[in-house]
Amino acid sequence: MTQEQTTPNNDASSGRAGAITYYKLLGLTPTASVQEIRRAYRELSKRYHPDTTALPVAIATEKFQQLNEAYATLSNPERRCLYDQKIGYSRIYVIQSPRDLVHPVSPGPLARTSSAYLDPGDRPLSAGELFALFILGVTFLGCLILAVTIGLTQGETAFRTWELSVSTRQTSTIQTEQHQNQLPITDAHPGSRS
Repeated sequence: MTQEQTTPNNDASSGRAGAITYYKLLGLTPTASVQEIRRAYRELSKRYHPDTTALPVAIATEKFQQLNEAYATLSNPERRCLYDQKIGYSRIYVIQSPRDLVHPVSPGPLARTSSAYLDPGDRPLSAGELFALFILGVTFLGCLILAVTIGLTQGETAFRTWELSVSTRQTSTIQTEQHQNQLPITDAHPGSRS
């Protein structure tokens, strides 16, 4: 094996199809999640750690250093993005058009994030978030049960009260109309007599 074939940096920049990338070194694809990268790194680092492997120390040390370099790059979102650009992998879908077609998007400085997760949806929910969701669900369920219970026990009474209020309004409207019809018609000009 030559030095060029074992060093990921040389192969990634050469752009050859058979080049060993950090993803291939970890046995992953460029679409791998942060959890998959971490899991692959842990398994391989246990296998190739110079103190725990049966390989010669020089080979184990070189392999372990390559794994560390690959994990350090792929676990950091900024470094991973730059590395993906370097190897020609894009996380942007080809179908999407730029935000401003007149002025193409220029590559600017990457946003600094302290999270190892690329997308906020990638991370698991914390215990506090799960508890808040549980309380929200229990509250919603309690309100639903309360509404159904009130509807079943007081439904007829509430419906009768509504019918009575509607019929009372109709009766008062009819009485008002009858009262207006019974009033004598007065002359529009009370001062004029014929």
